Amino acid sequence: MLIVGPPGAGKGTQASRITTAYGIPDISTGDIFRANIKNETPLGKEVKAIVDAGDYVPDSLTNKLVTDRLAEDDAQGGFLLDGYPRTLDQVAYLDELLASHGQELAAVIQLVADQDEIVARLTKRAQEQGRADDSEEAIRHRQEVYVRETSPLIDVYRDRGLLVEVDGLGGVDEVATRIRSALAERGIHPLAGADEPVA
Repeated sequence: MLIVGPPGAGKGTQASRITTAYGIPDISTGDIFRANIKNETPLGKEVKAIVDAGDYVPDSLTNKLVTDRLAEDDAQGGFLLDGYPRTLDQVAYLDELLASHGQELAAVIQLVADQDEIVARLTKRAQEQGRADDSEEAIRHRQEVYVRETSPLIDVYRDRGLLVEVDGLGGVDEVATRIRSALAERGIHPLAGADEPVA
């Protein structure tokens, strides 16, 4: 499965809920980059040099890191990808990678949230935490970049009938319940005994 949503929609929080409920690892490309850099792997050194120069990590390198991560034992029974794919080329690469293992995506969870609501939420959080770099202008810019970059991908998955749109606004448990219900409608059920979120 994949999870997508604008910055501030609570994607990270929901991703950890999903992975616990469905017994699959949460694979975040940001976490993969950080782990490789921290462990000073050959790929990590390559990524660090690119990031330190202020450049974007190229698709080829991101694809290699994701390929290595999906080959690990814990991902064999399924996984939740967060932050990947980000480009149409990465979508095509992931399709080929999964097909080569006889796998395919079951669902793409899209957290949908009103942009003004998110901006208000993030601006308030920035003020409470004293994050001067999180101005309303900066937050709006990140939202616009997200829309511009992910709209083509979302269209692809919508056309394939994989998109599961979930209202991302509301309490954490409320949103988690919506995700479970939407996935259940597609025949994707949590592990037996996984705690039901309190609605």
